Amino acid sequence: MNKILNNNTLKTIFMYSLLVFLMSCTNKEAYKEISSFEKLEIYFKETLVEAAVSLEDLNKANSIEEKKKCYLKARKAFKKCEPILAFVDSENYGYLNQPNILKVEEEDFTDIKINEPTGFQVIEEILFDEVVDTLALKKNVEKTQIRLTFLHKNQTLEFLKKHHILWILRDAINRIALTGITGFDSPVLENSLQESQTVYESLNTIISIFEAEFSNKKLFETWKKEIDESINFLNQTKFNEFNRYIFIKEHTHKSLSLWNETVTDWKVEFPFKQAINYDVTSLFSNETFNINYFTDQKGNPIEDDKVALGKLLFEDTSLSKEKTISCATCHKKELYFTDGVAKSPGTTRNSPTLFYAALQKGFFHDRRTGSLEGQVIDVVNNPNEFHLSLNDLEKRVIEKKEYKEAFKKVYAKDIDNYLIRNAIASYIMSLTPFNSKFDLNMQGKEKTLTKKEINGFNLFMGKGKCATCHFAPLFNGLVPTQFKESEIELIGVPKTKDTINAEIDYDLGRYGVYSTKERKFFFKTPTVRNIEKTAPYMHNGVYTTLEEIVDFYNKGGATGLGFDLEYQTLPPDKLNLTVKEKEDLVLFLKTLTDRY
Repeated sequence: MNKILNNNTLKTIFMYSLLVFLMSCTNKEAYKEISSFEKLEIYFKETLVEAAVSLEDLNKANSIEEKKKCYLKARKAFKKCEPILAFVDSENYGYLNQPNILKVEEEDFTDIKINEPTGFQVIEEILFDEVVDTLALKKNVEKTQIRLTFLHKNQTLEFLKKHHILWILRDAINRIALTGITGFDSPVLENSLQESQTVYESLNTIISIFEAEFSNKKLFETWKKEIDESINFLNQTKFNEFNRYIFIKEHTHKSLSLWNETVTDWKVEFPFKQAINYDVTSLFSNETFNINYFTDQKGNPIEDDKVALGKLLFEDTSLSKEKTISCATCHKKELYFTDGVAKSPGTTRNSPTLFYAALQKGFFHDRRTGSLEGQVIDVVNNPNEFHLSLNDLEKRVIEKKEYKEAFKKVYAKDIDNYLIRNAIASYIMSLTPFNSKFDLNMQGKEKTLTKKEINGFNLFMGKGKCATCHFAPLFNGLVPTQFKESEIELIGVPKTKDTINAEIDYDLGRYGVYSTKERKFFFKTPTVRNIEKTAPYMHNGVYTTLEEIVDFYNKGGATGLGFDLEYQTLPPDKLNLTVKEKEDLVLFLKTLTDRY
């Protein structure tokens, strides 16, 4: 499309398409007589046009203040369609709602794509800057409007079934809790609470459209009441004062319970499992995640015998060339599967915890492998670690009679290096207890969190901006709600603790994988679960206390240390946390320690 449609043209397109849509209904009755799915599509198309028209009004507006009003109107319309769009077309949703960060896609050395971001977040950062770049604003508004118009013209909801509607509802509920209320996609205005209200209003519309599907009318009314209460709760306070702990525990989790009742009431059977199990009512439980979503293994990857075999292999020093080290050498159980030193012997980086390592989509600090099994291969082949070939590894295992018997029992097959990797991966997959003080309180099994610890969680999810990279409930870089990507970030980790003559650490991180210059100093976002027990911190082990970590982020990361890094992904602004807020944040982090 080489030019932008004018306001009247957009409105005409919508009205004409709506008329055609209504006339195409099989019973040719009025709107109230058409199917719920057709009503949903009308609502969806209407919100797309509303967003597109408001963006065109933005470009036509003369004053910056008028442009801002038009943006907020467009953004609200976009949030109305978010539950549907994010589900039916996650790629276009991501395009329209991506952060203002360079987009780098690295498939292999021959397929590296680098794209400038665009969409609502980019527009927000330009429009609400102290000095507005009007040319950049116009360009990004036009690109965003074109995409919305394209979606209106081409996107259809014809394929939707009842189970899709339930997926739409649950994804939206989880998205609000895990990213919506954190400021993740409203980084400048922090309109997260207002926008979350808009999403809930959209859910209210969707549920109303499908009212006829409810056999239990009381359940329908309970849904309506809970949505109203969630909206009211979101409307009570400002961004920094919002109690996210209470909201998730009393509203998100209640909505998940209602969702499960609705699955039964609608008599829905799902064609396949998702990342989050269907029957969960808490996002902070060892039943929350479907482990099979994160592995290619068939059946139950964490059955007891398989895990026990994997543990034996994990702790076996005979599987290294000199028979002196095992996986457990750098991942000690008593140190929460770390080794307690800045950099593990023979390596150049800190040894990360293996707790919750299975629940991610990338491994090692530079995310160079895509599976636990791939991680095992890297360690075995590495001349500074096991320094064996896979065939030699296989021979070492075959030499032991107890392994032959164990593999026959678990796999009913002879030993091979694939099964060896499979078993070790299963052991690591079993390390997801979700039994920390925080988890048990979220599950309703305890009421032991102090006001300061709860305040620390709210800071983590709000003012501190921690949860915009360390996403709950895993508190790592696995992005909700699709859980398809583990993020890598450029935060600017220093070489030493020296803040007067600070130097960036020499490790180039992700750059070492594909030599993409836009990925220098990028590292995977690790979990902060069990962080109290896993010092020292960062990929180079530069910091030894949680207080030092909080101080680093409070200063703005690299920018606060004086580093000029073009592609820094951490917001450069200071967080301005008070002494009390820093203390509370550290106290919350300590509640994530599992009782292992």
